[in-house]
Amino acid sequence: MQRRLLITSISLGLLSGAATSTALAETSPLEQQLKDLESFQVIAHRGASGHAPESTMAAYELAHEWGVDYLELDAQITADGELVVFHDDAIDRTSNGEGQISDYTLEELKALDTGTWFNEANADKADDDFAGAKILTLDELFERFGNDTRYYIETKSPQLNPGLEEALVEKLEEYDMVENGHVLVQSFEQGSLLKVQQLNDDIPLVQLVWYYPSEEDESRLVEWTGVTPGPAEITDEDFRAVAQYASGIGTNYIYEGQEVIDADFIRQANENGLPVHIYTVNETDDMKRLMEMGANGLFTNFPDRLLELVE
Repeated sequence: MQRRLLITSISLGLLSGAATSTALAETSPLEQQLKDLESFQVIAHRGASGHAPESTMAAYELAHEWGVDYLELDAQITADGELVVFHDDAIDRTSNGEGQISDYTLEELKALDTGTWFNEANADKADDDFAGAKILTLDELFERFGNDTRYYIETKSPQLNPGLEEALVEKLEEYDMVENGHVLVQSFEQGSLLKVQQLNDDIPLVQLVWYYPSEEDESRLVEWTGVTPGPAEITDEDFRAVAQYASGIGTNYIYEGQEVIDADFIRQANENGLPVHIYTVNETDDMKRLMEMGANGLFTNFPDRLLELVE
């Protein structure tokens, strides 16, 4: 990961009869973004998805209006090569269609309704305007918010989305998102992150992990993809290996009621150069506890709750 500084040499003229020059360092937007990761980050998970249909413009509009640090989203690629913002591999849960999203063209996906399900599932938050909400393209999101926010983008199911990394990096460069310090790319797949790094090594990366009890020994936690050992076994060397390519680590904090990380995990990650962002935290008491434990940021469907605590 390149950490770039723009150095400008400015002549100060004659000082005490001698010509003197000095170099004043200006922090680039990308460097500032990385520095900002040292402070607490409010990450709107699929937008304000506790209040509006996930991954729709309504959810992102609300989160942006509230002033979150990052809009979180999942990038996938359609059958005709367009980048869309959608979480599940299949469209069944949050639309009136069925099947794999990658099997549909953008035109076919745009014919779907991705808002009515939310009204049916959340009568207390239902809004007639949500009905008929369309799947977003990444272009639409960038054109709406531009550089007025930051984006936390997951390369979703790379094995089902061949060419995703190339298309995503090309899009980020097209909109100047990297040099302006407005994007993080996250993935559970280490190989996907390394591919992004090969394409543009200025893009800040976040390694996602998911800890859960081993099937062979439920008292022992393991990581889903094996990118790290379990929290009880993880070492400084393991964290440093992730820090070789990533600017942060994103983790669950609970699995079926069992806590899987603690303050020591966060401290150890921080000491080895990795801010820790925790997903997905929706209850105020959990938010408070994780903040007290030293979490560097939280993914949440209810960014309004988290913003109240931060403020």
